[in-house]
Amino acid sequence: MDILIIDYGMGNLRNVQKAFEHIGIGARISSHADDLDRADGLVLPGVGAFGDAMDNLHTEGLVEPIRQNVQAGKPLLGICLGLQLLFEKSTEMGEHSGLGLLAGQVVRFDDDLKVPHIGWNQLDITASGSSSPLLANTPDHSYAYFVHSYHVVPDDPDCVLTTTEYGSHFVSIVGQGSVFGAQPHPEKSQDVGLELLRNYARIVGDTGQ
Repeated sequence: MDILIIDYGMGNLRNVQKAFEHIGIGARISSHADDLDRADGLVLPGVGAFGDAMDNLHTEGLVEPIRQNVQAGKPLLGICLGLQLLFEKSTEMGEHSGLGLLAGQVVRFDDDLKVPHIGWNQLDITASGSSSPLLANTPDHSYAYFVHSYHVVPDDPDCVLTTTEYGSHFVSIVGQGSVFGAQPHPEKSQDVGLELLRNYARIVGDTGQ
């Protein structure tokens, strides 16, 4: 199995790679479009601003290869900012277009909340999430680690696998077809995060790309 962590200059890549290694799964780091085509599954991490991230993806020539691989059915997991990039647009520091793999947008938390939202918080599994292979063996209300000021608002409620309460409920994990995304950091979420990565690897293996 060949899982590729996409390097576009804005991710804590080595920590994600080490988390995969901890569960016995090799994961390569690359910024080359050709490597995306050869991989069995893709991981898109990210830390920072949405607009800068999309600029970097365009500069590296990675936007269309990501879209084409997903359209071909290859599994993709977005983490933190990587989750947000899966959607059509963000309102972070202006309006920016995303990868458009999932319908919806990215918005800032309400002004009356302390941002960024940092620390451990619960994952409340939805009806869609209860049958998702990404959350196999994950108890409802498990805790995961978050660091973010913006959150996703999907158009399709069926893609919402978990929500998390911070002022109100926001969407924290999504999945639709071969596209998955987690707002919390699996690599920082101890056993719950490692199980999510393990489940993602199983999805990649079952897809047989």
